[in-house]
Amino acid sequence: MGGTTTLIQNGSIVDGTGAPAFTGHVLIENGLISAILKVNGKPPQAGRVIDASGLVVAPGFIDMHSHSDWLLPSPEHPGLMKCLLEQGITTVVGGNCGFSPAPLTADSVRLLEESPLQSMMELPLDYTWRSMAGFLDHVERTKPVVNMAQVVGHSTVRLASSNVLRGPMPPDDMNACLDSVRQSFDEGACGLSFGLGYEPGMYSPLDEIEAFCSVAAEAGKPVTVHLKALSKISPTYPVTYLKPHNLRALKEMLDVARATGCRLQLSHFIFVGRNSWSTAGRGIQMVDDARRDGVDVMVDAFPYTCGNTTINVVLPYWFLSMGEEGYTSFWARLRLRAELEIGFRLVGFMYHDFQVMDAGVEGWEDLNGLRITEIAKKWGETSFDTLLTLSEKSGGETLMLFHTYSGEPGREDVIESVLAHESCLFETDVILRKKGYPNPAGLGTFPRVLGLYARDKKLFEMSEAIARMTYKSAERFGITDRGILEPGRAADIVIFDPERIGDSPPAGSEPAKRPEGIKHVFINGTQVVEEGAYVEGTAAGRVLRL
Repeated sequence: MGGTTTLIQNGSIVDGTGAPAFTGHVLIENGLISAILKVNGKPPQAGRVIDASGLVVAPGFIDMHSHSDWLLPSPEHPGLMKCLLEQGITTVVGGNCGFSPAPLTADSVRLLEESPLQSMMELPLDYTWRSMAGFLDHVERTKPVVNMAQVVGHSTVRLASSNVLRGPMPPDDMNACLDSVRQSFDEGACGLSFGLGYEPGMYSPLDEIEAFCSVAAEAGKPVTVHLKALSKISPTYPVTYLKPHNLRALKEMLDVARATGCRLQLSHFIFVGRNSWSTAGRGIQMVDDARRDGVDVMVDAFPYTCGNTTINVVLPYWFLSMGEEGYTSFWARLRLRAELEIGFRLVGFMYHDFQVMDAGVEGWEDLNGLRITEIAKKWGETSFDTLLTLSEKSGGETLMLFHTYSGEPGREDVIESVLAHESCLFETDVILRKKGYPNPAGLGTFPRVLGLYARDKKLFEMSEAIARMTYKSAERFGITDRGILEPGRAADIVIFDPERIGDSPPAGSEPAKRPEGIKHVFINGTQVVEEGAYVEGTAAGRVLRL
């Protein structure tokens, strides 16, 4: 054999099923795995040979909760997304948290551009498509650097099919929404997502959520859910509701899954704020109880105690609805300051927990990587005034890392209990930017799981960790042609050094860097990472219509 063939020889093969490793060879031909051979005599000939002695050969990693679908339509996406390839990601599942770039109407484009996720993206979209099929066709023409599977967002569908942004929809609007979801499934969407912590999802009644989930269940598609509350206290439920808000939100969705029979995927299963960590044990037990009752529910998480979002996420709707007047009104600022002080204390946040990723204001690049308290000291202001100044001057586009997600350095019992759970899959949930201080999840999620948590802390076996980030994630979304090393499957392959694999975590205002231990990455048989670095100009990804 020769020409288009590549032989990866003498590697420790972890096939993605959870089975123990064995030493062998993987032969790639025309984009597919054509043979897997145990070391037993002379390996086959090939046009190119990679010696994987002492290295692990695994399926490409699947980022099962991604927002990269907002980047892939742009020809500029490779420069932003190469960090994903360099940590071993070969497939992303986009459209999460209720927002997907399709389906659209002319009127809904404006509303979608103002949505929380789109406002965080640097690469503008031209929205030349309207249907899910049109969007997938567009990404295909752009030649993506990774494979993309796409879920359809409840919020996007609602913005396109109803003029009611809050509360119950008229029956005709509801039917139009459900038909739109069915059409998106027919056109290749692999699931449905909810963003119940954002508008309009947070105002959707449970019977609406059940109706959408029933359509997904009928189609055999999973439902990913950003819950209405991720902390013990939230703005989604009345302050008078004294039980933990995040557990109420969890119970509501578990009950919906029981009622509809849908496959439920709990997105970024996190416990936000120090006062919420005590609810983790009960939350995990609720998931276990539901699984024992026959509910098909799994969770996913990133291996860091911080996550990205916009600065305005902590500001209540009443203040934001005032526009510029809110920032200049003495009484509005007085009320807001009191509410934030009380709210932060109840949740267990401090201004020090808020770190700027991208200030979003020209000339303020020196603020990137600093905490709100550090900027306040630099400016000679209070932390409250600093927060509002950033919000006002950036038009709410300052991108932040919020810390105390399921723990903090030195107090990581909660995040470890989630990651160790047998139902937990792995994701980045990262917003990628060309400039600023990066979310470490964008550079090191999968190496961190394999290095810190599998090899060093032994939360699980390496083969189990790989199974969860490959075959089990593929199975969850109905991806049948990859996620496992097997003849006839797509040649999405990661080769890494098990002794060196790990992330390069941030140190204060010094950002995370390229991870260690990733040697080579193949997507559909094309090498896209060599000796840990992206091979410039390669774009071997495909759109997976499921």
